[in-house]
Amino acid sequence: MSDSRFLSLEKLTLSYGKNVAVPEMDLDIGKGELVALLGPSGCGKTTTMRAIAGLLSPSSGTIRLDGTDITRTPANKRPVGLVFQSYALFPHLNVYENVAFGLRLMGVKGKDLEDRVNQGLKTVGLGKFTTRKPAELSGGQQQRVSLARSMVMEPKVLLLDEPLSNLDARLRLEMRTELQRVQKESGVTMIFVTHDQVEALAMADRIIVMKDGLIEQIGTPEEIYNHPVSDFVADFVGFENVFALENGMLKTGAQHVDLRGTVPPNTKGLAWRPGTITLGSGPHHGQVRGTSFAGGTREYLLDTPLGQIKAECDAHLPVHPFGSTVSFDLKVEKAAPLARFGGL
Repeated sequence: MSDSRFLSLEKLTLSYGKNVAVPEMDLDIGKGELVALLGPSGCGKTTTMRAIAGLLSPSSGTIRLDGTDITRTPANKRPVGLVFQSYALFPHLNVYENVAFGLRLMGVKGKDLEDRVNQGLKTVGLGKFTTRKPAELSGGQQQRVSLARSMVMEPKVLLLDEPLSNLDARLRLEMRTELQRVQKESGVTMIFVTHDQVEALAMADRIIVMKDGLIEQIGTPEEIYNHPVSDFVADFVGFENVFALENGMLKTGAQHVDLRGTVPPNTKGLAWRPGTITLGSGPHHGQVRGTSFAGGTREYLLDTPLGQIKAECDAHLPVHPFGSTVSFDLKVEKAAPLARFGGL
C-alpha cells in the first residue's frame, strides 16, 4: 500500500434514506497528511467524515485504511480518532481522567496508562493541568484535552469536526498553530472539516473543496488560493469579482464587454480579487456605494454597468468619497482563469 493511498475512498456513496448526499466519491489521502474538507453547509464534508469514522454506513463503495477494508468495521473497532466540535468532555472528571477514559475501556492499566496519558498531555502542552476539571479550563485548553484524549488511543487517522468554531478569534489563531505542531510532531494523518477558507488555507497540506456532495477541486493551499478551477471555488476563496466568458468577451448580465489582453484557451470565466482591480484609471466607471477601512487597505463597493465590483487599494491613497464616480480596469493578466463556470 503506497503511502499516498493510506486512506482511500473508492466509489463511496453516502445516503440519508433515499437522499444521496455524496455520490461515488473517489479520494486518496496520504500517510501523515493534514487535509481539510472545505465547503459550505450541506456540501457533504461532515457526512464524509462520519463515514470514515464509522458513524454512517455507505450505500455502496469501499473505505480502505492502511491496506485494510474497514467499510463495515464498527466505529469502536476502527483505528480512527474523532475530536468533536463540542469537545464532549466529562464535566465530573479531571483532565487526567478525561484523557485516560478511552484507555481504561481498552484495559490499559498501571504504568502504561500513566505514561500514555502524561505523554498525551505533554504533547498538547497541558502537563500541569492534570487535576483541573473542564469548567476550570479555557475553550482552547478544553479543545487540547479533547485532542489528547484521541491521540493517546494511537489512531491511524484523526478526524476533527469544525475544531476551531467554538473559539474566539485570538484562540483560533493559537489553536491553528497548536494543531499543526501536534500533527507534524506525531505524524498522525489528520483530516479536519471546516467551512472557513482562511482556516483551511492556514493549516492544511491539501484542501478538498466540496459542493453538493462532489469534489470541486483538490490542491495545496497555494493552488486553491491562486488557481481556482471554477466560479464556485473562486467565490469561496475570496475572488469577489467573478464573471463568465462568452465568445472571448466578459458576460455581465445582459451585456458583453471586450477585454484588453489575451485570455488562455478553454477559459470559461475570469475572477479578480478586490486587490487586483486597478482603481482610479481604466475604461470602466462605477459609483462608490460603500467604503471600509481595513488597516493597511481601504475597500470599496462600486455600482457599475458590469454589476457590483469590489475593489481594494492602499489606505494611504486619497479617499474616493461615497457617491463619487471612479474609473477602474479589469486587467486580464491579473485575473484567475476558470476552467469551469456554472457547473459546466
